Amino acid sequence: MITSPAFAGRHYAVLGLARSGLATVEALLASGARVTAWDSNEAARAKVTGDVTFADPATIDLTGFAGIVVSPGVPLNRHPIAGHAASFGVPVISDIELFAQARASLPAHKVVGITGTNGKSTTTALITHILETASVPTLMGGNIGLPILGRDPLPAGGAYVLELSSYQIDITQSLDCDVAVLTNITPDHLDRYDGFTGYAASKERLFDMQSAGHVAIIAVEDEPSRVIAARHPGTIAVRSSDIAGQEAWPALQGPHNAQNAAIAIQVARALGIANDAIEKGLRSYPGLPHRMQRVAEKRGVLFINDSKATNATATAPALGAYPKIHWILGGLPKTDDLDDCAPWFGHVVAGYTIGQAGPMFARILREAGKPVTESGTLDQAVADAAAAARPGEVVMLSPACASFDQFSDYEARGDAFRRAVEGLPL
Repeated sequence: MITSPAFAGRHYAVLGLARSGLATVEALLASGARVTAWDSNEAARAKVTGDVTFADPATIDLTGFAGIVVSPGVPLNRHPIAGHAASFGVPVISDIELFAQARASLPAHKVVGITGTNGKSTTTALITHILETASVPTLMGGNIGLPILGRDPLPAGGAYVLELSSYQIDITQSLDCDVAVLTNITPDHLDRYDGFTGYAASKERLFDMQSAGHVAIIAVEDEPSRVIAARHPGTIAVRSSDIAGQEAWPALQGPHNAQNAAIAIQVARALGIANDAIEKGLRSYPGLPHRMQRVAEKRGVLFINDSKATNATATAPALGAYPKIHWILGGLPKTDDLDDCAPWFGHVVAGYTIGQAGPMFARILREAGKPVTESGTLDQAVADAAAAARPGEVVMLSPACASFDQFSDYEARGDAFRRAVEGLPL
C-alpha cells in the first residue's frame, strides 16, 4: 500500500467505509496515524481491522484533527460534515488528496489526471494500456479500478493514471498533475452543484492545481471546454478530427473513441512515448467492460454492451459508431429528452424501450418516425431485438439512463445483457 511519513502522528477521520475508505484506513494506520472511522452501515464498520476509534465525525469534537477523509459518494452540499468540519477549521479531503500529500515520499514518477463528463474511463484505461505496452510501470486508479492508497507504489519512472470525478476534485487541494486532461463537459450531477457553472468550475480546478510548465490537454468540442482551454494558456487542444487510422483500432470505433484516442495520443507524447509504441497500444487496446463492449456475434448480428452510457450525451456517439442499430434504451431517466442522440437517429433501425423511461423514450422515437417495441425488461428487449435484427446489423444496449430502477448499477445491467445474449440460440 501507499504510506507516507507525512501522516505519522496525525489524527484523521474517515467517513464512508467502502473500498476506498477501507484502503484509506489501512494506509493511514500503516503510516503511523490515528484514525477515527465511521459508516452508518454496521456491516461496513465490521470490515475495519486495526486500532481505530468508531465515531461519526459529523457529531464529535474535531479539535486537533488533520483532516476528514470523505467518500466521493457523500453529498457535501447536503451532508452535515461539511459545516461541522468547517466550524473546527478542519479540511474535508479525499483519498486522492492523501495520495497527493504522499507523493514527495514516493519514487520519482508522473501523474496523469483525467476528468470530464463522458469518456474519462475509456481514456484512462486507454492511456494506461498504451503506457504498459511501452513498458512504462503504470498504475490506474482514482474513480476506476482499485483504491489508489491500497496499491503498492510504483518504481522510479512509473506513471499513475487517475480517473477523477468532479466529486473527487472538489475535496482535493494539492494534486499537481504532470498531465491534466479534460474530455468534455455536459450537464450531469447537477443535484450536487449550484447549477451547471458550479459543475464546470469543479472540473476546471484540476488545471488550477497544476504548476507552471505542466501539461494541460483539453478536448475542445464543446463550448464549456473551449472556455476552460482559453483560460489556461499553453493548453494542447484536441479534436476527434485529429485522428486518422481509426479503422485499425477494433475497440476504438465511433466518434467518441476518436476523441478518446486523440487525447491518449497527446498524453503519451507528453510522457515521451514513441509513435510506434502508441500505435501498437491503440491497435491492441481491448476496451472496457460495459463501454462499447463487443459481447457476441450470432447469426451475423453483432451484440454491443454499452451499459455505461448513463445519459443521452454518452449514448449519442455510440449510435454514431454503427450504421444499422437495434437500440435498447431506458432505465431511470436523467432528462426528459434524447436531443443529444437525435443527430444519429438515422442509424437506428428500431428502438426497444425498458424501465421507467420506456414510455417517454418510446414516444420520442415514434415522433421521430422510428418503429418502437416497448419491451419493459432487458431480457425481453434482447429477445425482441434479436428476433428483428438481420445479418450485418447491430443490437446495442446503450440506455441513456441510470440503472437504478431495475438494477443495482450499470455493471449489473451490462452483465444481465451479456447473459441474455448468451442465452439466445446460435
